Amino acid sequence: MLKRIFPFLNWITRYDRSTLYGDLVAGFTVGILLIPQGMAYAMIAGMPPIYGLYAALVPQLVYALTGTSRQLAVGPVAMDSLLVAAGIGAMQLANIQDYIAAVIFLTLLIGLFQLLLGILKMGFFVNFLSKPVISGFTSAAAILIGLGQLKHILGVDLPQSGKIYVLLGSIFGSLTDIQPLTLGIGILVILIIVGLKKLNKKLPVPLLVVILGIASVALLGLEAKGIKVVGEIPRGLPSFQLPGIQWDAVGQFLPIAITVALFGFMESISIAKTVEERHPEYELDPNQELRALGLSNILGSFFQSFSVSGSFSRTAINDHSGARTGMALIFSALLVAGVLLFLTPLFYNLPTVVLGAIIIVSVFGLIDLRYPLQLWKNRKDEFLLLIATFLMTLSIGLIEGIILGVLLSLLLLVYRISNPHIAVLGRIKDTTYFKNVNRFSEDVEVYDDKLIIRFDAQLYFGNKDYFKKQLYQQIQKKGPQLKFIILNAEPINYIDSSASVMLERIILELREKGIEFLIAGAIGPTRDILYSSGIIDILGEENLFAQTYDAVDCCNNPKALSNIQKKVSLQSKTKTL
Repeated sequence: MLKRIFPFLNWITRYDRSTLYGDLVAGFTVGILLIPQGMAYAMIAGMPPIYGLYAALVPQLVYALTGTSRQLAVGPVAMDSLLVAAGIGAMQLANIQDYIAAVIFLTLLIGLFQLLLGILKMGFFVNFLSKPVISGFTSAAAILIGLGQLKHILGVDLPQSGKIYVLLGSIFGSLTDIQPLTLGIGILVILIIVGLKKLNKKLPVPLLVVILGIASVALLGLEAKGIKVVGEIPRGLPSFQLPGIQWDAVGQFLPIAITVALFGFMESISIAKTVEERHPEYELDPNQELRALGLSNILGSFFQSFSVSGSFSRTAINDHSGARTGMALIFSALLVAGVLLFLTPLFYNLPTVVLGAIIIVSVFGLIDLRYPLQLWKNRKDEFLLLIATFLMTLSIGLIEGIILGVLLSLLLLVYRISNPHIAVLGRIKDTTYFKNVNRFSEDVEVYDDKLIIRFDAQLYFGNKDYFKKQLYQQIQKKGPQLKFIILNAEPINYIDSSASVMLERIILELREKGIEFLIAGAIGPTRDILYSSGIIDILGEENLFAQTYDAVDCCNNPKALSNIQKKVSLQSKTKTL
């Protein structure tokens, strides 16, 4: 039980010097990258930069002890920060203190929701976020983040917004107020970041440009020339504070909290699963991951952290740098703590344009063009779902965009299972195999007096009418010579009560017309339903077969036709009585 709650107990007893070296190098590498990223992502969330360092402290320590992934780098991420800014920004709070208090309370709610889902073992909820929805949302959010950070590159004040037309209107309306020096520095920093990344991907590029930015302001007196700087950053570790409970506004917070909680978990678990494939020495537990993220956010909110989840870029660096256990995150947190205790005065001269450039370059990589092109070639319906989510996120808002995207994906799922694939089967010559006549038209044998169909879905109230309509269309095509209908039930794993009643009526209706209905290949659960629902009493056990070939062979027996005539005659006498 203790090892399940605290997975670090699985590896701490086998910890050795070689593992320590890899974790130490990885932890300090991630910590160096996390310092500028954390400050930048705090700005996305609408928080002072110092809160990005707070978010990089306690959550890392908590996840290192409770998470099952040994390489996942937990901390502030761009997407969560933007969702938080969109949700809290819509509340139009009076001042920055109220805003910060609202964000920290939201973090507590996010953690509580994740912890509850983890305790109830409901990690499967994240499966409702389909890849087209995630891709469309992520690409749209990346564009919104980039446009929102242009204010730091242009040197103008722009209102925070999650709608693209508002952002573009503000940007075009402020073109006359652009600061040429700030714009020039912003473009130069972006070019330096891109160039250094192409030169050597292992370089801590964000930290290098932060150092260059601080040095430039100090040596060239850029603050006096209009370049905005971060300013004074409080020294010391965050103090323990209970989040201000805003029960009167919980209804406003819940939609944001649920969205961030699910999206953050989805992001984290997908990254963790990718890394797990390269590390067979441990097994990922999705429900424990939910609990670990929940505890990280809950305890983090007590130390003034905003929402955290797994970071793809830092996880990749953590893994490639040699991280083998959660100690890497502990070392990363210790480095951040050292910066908070001793080095915060050095960040006074950090230009905000540098942080804006770091954000713009980092989110540019989130825009995915390959996946939509693949969907356009192979899956037009999912491509339309992606585009719809993308456009709704850009125009309506982040929270609304992802919620509507999920609803559209569920509607698409309902449409698919309500209109499943139905195949007319024929026997491949000289074999006992039956295949779709439309796919194997030259190699299959069809029968004038028999219709063999396969229904590729469960039978339930949503598709029973579709099944009946398609069946009767095929019956009409066959004409009066049709005597037998064989339902290949191998793909049918469930039949609900509505579909059971429909099947009984079809069997009786067809029998009155001199057509016998047979079922072949039903799997165990479906056979149980055939018996428990009473369908077997109408169908007759003699018309239930293990294989389609057996049913066809029985129909070729002359006695089968006489059995039909007897049943029709018996039903007529029963109706008369």
